[in-house]
Amino acid sequence: MTTENKLWEKAENTVFDGQEQQMTGEQWTTARGSWTIFPQLCKGCGLCIERCPTGVIRWASELGAYGTNRVTVDPEGCITCKICADYCPDAALSVVVEERSRSAKT
Repeated sequence: MTTENKLWEKAENTVFDGQEQQMTGEQWTTARGSWTIFPQLCKGCGLCIERCPTGVIRWASELGAYGTNRVTVDPEGCITCKICADYCPDAALSVVVEERSRSAKT
């Protein structure tokens, strides 16, 4: 599994101050899906770090949109449980679990 992250842009149809907003997220592939942070939304509260059951979320070297710390993840250890995204008050995290097809047992 590759641990390199992919930068991608998600165009939103949201208009703020007369301008269309565009969000840039950093996405990592995990064993069961993907983990994405939107640095523009992260205020650096650290709730995700406190709640992560595997301890793979940590402070990033780059600052977030408010000039505060922001987070990053070690995708190798992420179990894609979504607890971090559930506790994020600013929806700065997105965790997607890929649905796997179940093989029929005979």
